Amino acid sequence: MSYDNTQPPMPGYNPPPGPGYYPPQPPQAPQPPKKTTTVLIAAGAAVVAAVLAAVVTASVTGDGKAEAAPTVTVTKTAPAEGDDTAADDSATDAADSDAPAEDSGDDSYGLDDTIAYDNDVEISLTKITRAVSSEYASPEKTPYAEFTIKIVNKSDKKIDASMMTVNCAYGDEGKEGESIYDDGLDGLPDTSILAGRSLSVPWGCELPKGESFLQIEVAPDYESETAIFTGKVK
Repeated sequence: MSYDNTQPPMPGYNPPPGPGYYPPQPPQAPQPPKKTTTVLIAAGAAVVAAVLAAVVTASVTGDGKAEAAPTVTVTKTAPAEGDDTAADDSATDAADSDAPAEDSGDDSYGLDDTIAYDNDVEISLTKITRAVSSEYASPEKTPYAEFTIKIVNKSDKKIDASMMTVNCAYGDEGKEGESIYDDGLDGLPDTSILAGRSLSVPWGCELPKGESFLQIEVAPDYESETAIFTGKVK
């Protein structure tokens, strides 16, 4: 006699699969490709390029035309306004008369020239003499050329004198001349040149005793063309 009490399966009931058995998965529908970081990088580069383009074209006038930087338009061998005759004679004696002329085809001017910009700002050099820095100077005990940079502001806007740039070179091989900081030579002033006013700034540039050719580059601000004065110092 059999005592098996197992009940027959209910209709529609499937027993669970045995261990290790899994039914096959249905095929997956194709997924669209994901965006890679390359696309994001390209988009970022485009944004950076647009920002840079905006910065370059930021200084435009109301009619959409870019404003040109002030350039040298006139040169004249004449003293700057307000200089006395003695100072001019001193500068003339120190500077050699063989300075480049305006029509020489060069971009430089004589040490005794006055450079006028098209925004009505003028720059000239006066009182060019030789000296030797003191033992407390930087650099110390160094032969140098001392001169005065005069800026005349005939425009209707003030000029920030601290934005002026001055660089020097000497000799036929064009060696860079260090700026001299000594008693009375304090570098750029922290002041403004008001419209209709002028400012005189004493300056010194290294010039060895055996050298006579001197190149002085001056710009009234970062946006203006650099005026290059050249000549021989006795």
